Amino acid sequence: MTRKDVTGGLSCGVKLIYNGSARAESATSVMGVRLLRTPDDRFDDLPDFDYDPQYVDIPDPDGGLLRIAYVEAGPADGRPVLLLHGEPSWSFLYRKMLPVLAEAGLRAIAPDLVGFGRSDKPAEMVDHTYAKHVEWMRSLAFDALDLRDVTLFGQDWGGLIGLRLVAENPERFTGVVASNTGLPTGDQDMPKVWWNFREAVENAQIFEVGRAIDAGCVTDLPEEVQAAYDAPFPNEMYKAAPRTMPTLVPTRPDDPATEANRAAWAKLSTMDIPFLTAFGDSDPITGGMAPVLQRSMKGAAALEHPTISGAGHFLQEDKGEELAEVVATFVRGLP
Repeated sequence: MTRKDVTGGLSCGVKLIYNGSARAESATSVMGVRLLRTPDDRFDDLPDFDYDPQYVDIPDPDGGLLRIAYVEAGPADGRPVLLLHGEPSWSFLYRKMLPVLAEAGLRAIAPDLVGFGRSDKPAEMVDHTYAKHVEWMRSLAFDALDLRDVTLFGQDWGGLIGLRLVAENPERFTGVVASNTGLPTGDQDMPKVWWNFREAVENAQIFEVGRAIDAGCVTDLPEEVQAAYDAPFPNEMYKAAPRTMPTLVPTRPDDPATEANRAAWAKLSTMDIPFLTAFGDSDPITGGMAPVLQRSMKGAAALEHPTISGAGHFLQEDKGEELAEVVATFVRGLP
């Protein structure tokens, strides 16, 4: 099966620069951080995603509060599964997995990363750092929701953030499912296809998020699904997070996040926590990480690691129900 061009959907032109002169009707300023909040009506009539959003306010490292949105499905007393999405998607990505996990008796929780979905969006690219995104999700999961006995499911940036959470808060987790993701330190170069994607995002005059998601799938996404991925971003001012995230991936040994990621590797590789990989068979970006994680993680040694056939980078879209069954079976087998 021919893989799509993962840089598809990006209209290349003059690099978009964000500055303090930009204004939006829904903007607020908190301790010098300008926040945008997507109007609620942008999320009307989402296909197959009728979950009521819930919100919590968390402290921002720069002061003030940020609102984070999440959806959940399943019994409140079920084992929690924290579903973390990546770039440039949002919790809508998990609409095929949520009902399967709920039917299995699990409490499935899918947050929107800060800057994505219904969560608040710091409007300047400089307001987004790897460390802040880790802290924002830590605060949501543990300070606000007090999750314990958690299984992480992390894909793309959901793994870059989530694996840090596991390494830095091991007492909160009982299992990990890593899916089309990794934990780069900058000690090895990223694949050329990733560099092409980063360059396209940086240089696109209009970042067409829905088309970018479609380009990362094996299946062709209907127009209404692509529109749902565009919904959080009324215009380019709202896209600081998806514009910035590729630049935050460590690509050199002295990257600001390298030390913390190296420490996370060291911790994760010695933990007994069961560590499953469930990668798609058609992801040119992260596919090479599956065997690396399987070899490196102590908790991966005794497990059979599935490969999801016919699944691209966004395998939740291509094979969401099948992937959810893999996660449910894994969680049911945890001690």
